Parts: sequence; C-alpha cells; structure tokens
Amino acid sequence: MSDFRNQSPWGTPPGGGGGGGNGGFRKGPTPPNIDEVISKLQSIINRFLGGGKGGAKPIIIGLIILLIVWTLSGLYRVLPDEQGVVLRFGKFVKTTQPGLNYHLPFPIENVLTPKVTKVNRMDIGFRSERDSGFSSGGVADVPEESLMLTGDENIVNIDFSVFWVIKDAGNFLFKIQDPEGTVKAAAETAMREVIARSDIQPILTEGRSLIEADTQEIIQEILDEYTSGIQITQVQTQKADPPDQVIDAFRDVQAARADMERSKNEAEAYANDVIPRARGEAAKILQAAEAYKKEVVAKAEGEASRFLSIYNEYAKAKKVTQERMYLETMEEVLADINKIIIDKNSGEGVVPYLPLQELKTGSN
Repeated sequence: MSDFRNQSPWGTPPGGGGGGGNGGFRKGPTPPNIDEVISKLQSIINRFLGGGKGGAKPIIIGLIILLIVWTLSGLYRVLPDEQGVVLRFGKFVKTTQPGLNYHLPFPIENVLTPKVTKVNRMDIGFRSERDSGFSSGGVADVPEESLMLTGDENIVNIDFSVFWVIKDAGNFLFKIQDPEGTVKAAAETAMREVIARSDIQPILTEGRSLIEADTQEIIQEILDEYTSGIQITQVQTQKADPPDQVIDAFRDVQAARADMERSKNEAEAYANDVIPRARGEAAKILQAAEAYKKEVVAKAEGEASRFLSIYNEYAKAKKVTQERMYLETMEEVLADINKIIIDKNSGEGVVPYLPLQELKTGSN
C-alpha cells in the first residue's frame, strides 16, 4: 500500500485502470495538459477530503480519472462517406452526419457507421463472374428471372442491373431485414410490370430507355413504402432478346423490317427528288401560259384600240381618211418591190436607159 502511495500520478492504478484510460483517450481528442488537470483535481479533492485517511485519496483520484475517460469515450468521428447510427441499449435513436459527434458512453449508447456513398449493384436475370465465381469470366443466365411476358403476349428474355446507395442509414439497418433481397424482389416486380404493358418491338429496339426510367420509378416507390432507406440511382438493361428457341426467327423478322425501312426510305428519297422537279416544270408551264395570255390579250386590245381610233377619224373625214389609209397600205405593199414608177406627166425628158436602179442602190 505504501508503494502505491509513493507512485507518481502517471502510475498505473490497480486493476489496469491506466490502460483503460489510455484506450479511452484514443477514442477522442487528447486533453491539452493532463498533468495540470490532474493536479487541480487533486487539490480540489484534498480540500474536500482533508480530514480523511491518506490511503483513500489515490483511489478516489483514480476513479475520477476513469470517470473522465469514460465520459470522453463518447466522442466519435463520422467520415464523409458514412452516416452515424446511434443505438441506445440496442435501440435505434438517431442518425448523425459526417464530422465529430458525441454519444453517451458505452454501454448506454454505441454507434454504427455504414458507408452511404458506396454504389451497390444487383444483377437480375443473369449472374456474372463477380457473383458466381466463374473462373473463365462467363455469365450464367437465370431464366426464372429473365423470361417475362409482354403486353402483346410475346415472351422476352431481359437481363438488367440495378444500382443503389444507402439514403438513410437508420432505416436501412433496422427497417428491413434483407436489403439486397428487398432490392432484388422490388426490381423484378417493377420490371415485370413495365414489360407487361409494353409491346415486344419497342423492348427490342428503341424503347429501352423509357423502360429503364419507368422501372426505376416503380422500384423507388416500392422501397419508399417499406421505408428502406435505399436510393435507386440507375436501372441499366444488359440484354433484351426473344427466347433462345425462337431468336433466329425473330432475327429474320428484324432483317425483313430493316429491308422494308430501307426500301421505304429509298422510295421517299426518289419521291422527294421527282415531285419538286415536276412541280417546278408545272409552275414554269403555267407562268409561260400566263405570259402568252397576257401578250395575246394586250395585242388584241391594242389592235382594237387602233381600229377604234381609225374609225373615229374615218367618221370625221371619210375622204381624207380613205386616202391616207390607201397610201399607208400601198406603202406597206410596195415597200419591198424594186421598181421605179415614173409619172407620165412628169417623166418628159427622162432618158429611158438611165440606170436608175443602180443609182438607187448606190445611194443606199
């Protein structure tokens, strides 16, 4: 007993209390100056226990230190990719966010810190090497999961994967017993519902993205009803084919449809080339006919207007108009005739053999 009294405050108390104290401090931040804290505690205890026996003081000091260490053992840290789940006597109490937090020391409360940012994957309709342990990297089909009935009474063999993360760690740990089994059952149910209201052709071709989105929405609704604390991040279709027994016939149908689409596109291209040219030619003919019509009408109107103007002049002075019309008509008739007409009254003295024709040509 005297030896224990003579030990320094850093000595190990009986029963390994010092070891437990060190282990407790490792769980939380180290006090800045432990010897000062202990000295102050000793002085306070000495004031209250000044008349007591000297042998009881170290025991009380050790108990106080253990109490402090036990209290500080409630400090804990939650990493950025975790959530803290606080249990009080084994019952879920609350969740805590990343950072430094505190809970009542053990055995009153303890903490679980599951990873909430890890993306988990669930394969449905097939098992890969990751799930089944194949050494050759193969994939095994699971027909009881992959074969589904479509809305037009066909059968499709569809494999897909569901990716999910933990949204609420408390609900994830305590509201559902088998998280992976729950996700698998909800995903298979949702996919069968979506396939049952879809035709096989969109499933095999361009409708996969819509099927994936609808399936993800239904899975999330089911899991939210269970308060599972799970968030579905993606549904990815790996394969969508007819059953193996009829896949060759379906491929022939697909090839025929592709040929039909190609022929249809070629016909539309030919029509798009011929029809505009025909319309252009028709428009050209219509424009030419319209121009000819306007030309003929304008010419006829001009002739009629000229006739009316001549008639009006004729009505005013018939003799003069008749003479003018006669002269104009003879001028038009004789314009291209190479003859020289000499009035007999004014032709006296004209030499009959005078080369008037040559003179006329030369003067031109």
